[in-house]
Amino acid sequence: MSAQQQKIRRIVWTGSIAAVTATGACYGAGLKTQSEIKQKVEKQREATPAEKIAQLEEQRGGLIAKRLGLERKIKELEMRANGATREESMQGQERRR
Repeated sequence: MSAQQQKIRRIVWTGSIAAVTATGACYGAGLKTQSEIKQKVEKQREATPAEKIAQLEEQRGGLIAKRLGLERKIKELEMRANGATREESMQGQERRR
């Protein structure tokens, strides 16, 4: 075999092995994700009403925090649209940052 053929063969093998490795990694990650989702659904099914309530309250707290942040941003934008500078629109919020 010539040196050129060996070089081509080496490149083809390297590419093939890399493709198989990448495909296996993606497939394995997908299997793991599906397994975790099944476990989460099963755990949620088995949860008591008190645990479900606690989980919902936790989610509610996160949503309220998001709402407050968005309301603050909307207020700042409205103040800027009315001619306030950035510093004026953020006045009183120094401790939140």
